[in-house]
Amino acid sequence: MRIVVVGGTGQTGRLLVEALRARGHEAVPASPSTGVNAFTGDGLEQVLTGTDIVIDVTNPPSAGAAEATEFFRATSENLTTAGAKAGVRHHVVLSVIGLEPASDLAYYRAKLAQEAAVRSGGVPYTIVRAAQFFEFLDVIMQANTRGDEITLAPVRVQPIALSDLVTHLAGIAESAPADGTVEVAGPEALALDEIGRRLAAPGQRVTSDGRPFFGADIPVDALVAGPSAFLAPTTLDTWLAGQRR
Repeated sequence: MRIVVVGGTGQTGRLLVEALRARGHEAVPASPSTGVNAFTGDGLEQVLTGTDIVIDVTNPPSAGAAEATEFFRATSENLTTAGAKAGVRHHVVLSVIGLEPASDLAYYRAKLAQEAAVRSGGVPYTIVRAAQFFEFLDVIMQANTRGDEITLAPVRVQPIALSDLVTHLAGIAESAPADGTVEVAGPEALALDEIGRRLAAPGQRVTSDGRPFFGADIPVDALVAGPSAFLAPTTLDTWLAGQRR
């Protein structure tokens, strides 16, 4: 099948393109660097001609609330409008677990707008809500580090290896559209401070307090997958062992 990966030159997109090609598909990365701008619509008609499936793994250039919301809304509307004209059979979009309980986070509100645009877009779809990536955990640690102390919000996450995620996304693309939402996460729900202790450098002290998670007060299990989620196999210890090789 011909599968266009929008955001296909980013970290997630590159791995996804590789995974799809390994499964025998014609995987086409689409991004401004390849002449396709999903936000403005430039190049979409050409790249979607003859396309069976679209997978959207884009991220906005700015994390500001208004900018991110407009980016996700416009991108999804452009993709589904062009996709419907091109006869795209399945629109897959990568989203995030916990959007509703964590909607005080501007990025999560923007993702809700993206999902709404996909649902109303007229193309059969699957929304894939994923847990935090192992590869993103270091960003969380750095954002909460002052000197030798890492102070983390009292929340739990269920992180997933990016390699597991792209394998699952490829499988979803090959399946019938859910016309709904599915979740994918790692096998372990862990407190952020527990993860922090495993990631901390020697001499760093990790604590947990009542501080918000990136500025938002969210329930402790808001970022944990629901009971029907697909659980990927890679544990934190296994992932860390691979990083140290």
